Amino acid sequence: MYTSSLEQTLRRKIDFKTKPLGALGLLEKLAFRIAMIQKTETPVLSDPTIVVFAGDHGIASEGVSAYPPEVTFQMVENFIAGGAAINVFCRQNGLGLRVVDAGVRYDFSENAPIIHAKAAPGTANFLREPAMTDVQLAFCLEQGALVVHNLRRDASNVVGFGEMGIGNTSSASVLMSLLTGLPLDACVGRGTGLSNEKFARKKEILAEAIRVNGVQTDPREALRTYGGFEIAQMVGAIRAARSAGMTILIDGFISTAAALVAFRMQPNVLDNIIFSHRSEEQGHALLLDYLGAEPVLQLQLRLGEGTGCALAYPVLKNAVAFLNQMSSFEEAGVSGKTEEQRIEE
Repeated sequence: MYTSSLEQTLRRKIDFKTKPLGALGLLEKLAFRIAMIQKTETPVLSDPTIVVFAGDHGIASEGVSAYPPEVTFQMVENFIAGGAAINVFCRQNGLGLRVVDAGVRYDFSENAPIIHAKAAPGTANFLREPAMTDVQLAFCLEQGALVVHNLRRDASNVVGFGEMGIGNTSSASVLMSLLTGLPLDACVGRGTGLSNEKFARKKEILAEAIRVNGVQTDPREALRTYGGFEIAQMVGAIRAARSAGMTILIDGFISTAAALVAFRMQPNVLDNIIFSHRSEEQGHALLLDYLGAEPVLQLQLRLGEGTGCALAYPVLKNAVAFLNQMSSFEEAGVSGKTEEQRIEE
């Protein structure tokens, strides 16, 4: 088969670079993954873009965040103005940035440099009722896919996903618990930095919400009941990026929860996903383990916005560069072990 032949060719190519076997560690795995995604021995990263999906959450009215809900739209305006961390890191590392209004409780100008894809001005409060309707969920999945379709049409083959939405760690925690079977307490973190008292209250609220709406283990129904519009659009975008043969970078806890939902809907999405970092948010390490993921970075981040993707991207660039440019022992005239000797090892 073509893939089997390519796999063997790539492993030979990587192993016979002028280095000890495996000496470039995770870079070797990344180079192999990207080449396999692109189905070529000489991969190229084109027009890398970070997409930040933003949406408000009804559950935020229950005080599950240290910040008020209006911070969501204020941060989107900060993205537009170019003053957020994700703007800085995208500029520094040569990445494009798109911001999507998936469901912010604010009316942005029609001329604002964002993608207008608002499902509604925030989800319903899932302590009282499901977060969204079937129609809203279908809209979000379609809009997320459309964002990726347009990027791919414009020749991008690398996309990173981030988010902004006060209250979205609550949605991510419940989705993680329901879709992995892990206890809710192991999945819920402090989010934006809750006090001990508010953290305990957050866990009580989320446990009560599950009692109200039920233990949904079907990924689509769990997403409809407990998700956010920005999470749902990421799910649609992840699935579309897999279908388009793109390399997918996933940011922190919320983005990984979206990847979990996408995986439960379509397991082969993991073939194209690279997890950019391990967040400090409680639950993220467990979720990465569940997905069998090996994150690129560990920088004690817990910001979101796609910042981990932007910081990890230069590592991907270096992985592709060594694969394409580094000499083999034969090319460099350096004595190395034969293929038979390496196989024996």
